[in-house]
Amino acid sequence: MFEWLHSLDIFSQVYFWIALVASIFLIVQIVLMLFSFGGGGDVGGIDVDGDGIPDGTFDVGTGISLFTVKGLTAFFTLGGWVGLLCSLNFPAEYTWVSVFPAFLCGGAAMVGIAFAMKAMFKLQTSGNLQKENVIGKTATVYVSVQPARTGRGKVTLTAQGQFMELDAVTDETEKLCVDEKVVIEEFSDGIAVVKRIKNKTEGEN
Repeated sequence: MFEWLHSLDIFSQVYFWIALVASIFLIVQIVLMLFSFGGGGDVGGIDVDGDGIPDGTFDVGTGISLFTVKGLTAFFTLGGWVGLLCSLNFPAEYTWVSVFPAFLCGGAAMVGIAFAMKAMFKLQTSGNLQKENVIGKTATVYVSVQPARTGRGKVTLTAQGQFMELDAVTDETEKLCVDEKVVIEEFSDGIAVVKRIKNKTEGEN
């Protein structure tokens, strides 16, 4: 195998290692989801808005979160294997062209995952969600919530025996970041008004 790997050009080697690592990560994610260790959300994140705080996801304004851990894993897995396949079949002087189908297929996979996750959450939140079963519940920020109700974010929680995602706004003066714990104060028209859960030690000293 190593001899075969060394015989590849630089593009093919890069594609191979990206695809291999991403595939392993994808398998780990699937196993975690099967055993319900994933919590249904994405961990880690990217600083999308440049404020130095990992945002974790990027909502394109249609309720579709593109840059999630699952989405990026799908992007690198499919993009890597497609890029490797193309680079092996293109003439040596044109292997760089394989970048385009790799990005195209990787992007398609990322968008597909985003729509699949949205559909899954819609399925889970369908039905009659009782207001009294949501208010007072602790939730986790999934897509960052802008301060003073200037923009919607998303939170995830378990209510009525189901794991679900809700649109959320806040009256807080600072943005609620991904993975922050919040409490739902109000809920109407499918939108939750959330408040940051203060640390017990905050304000002490």
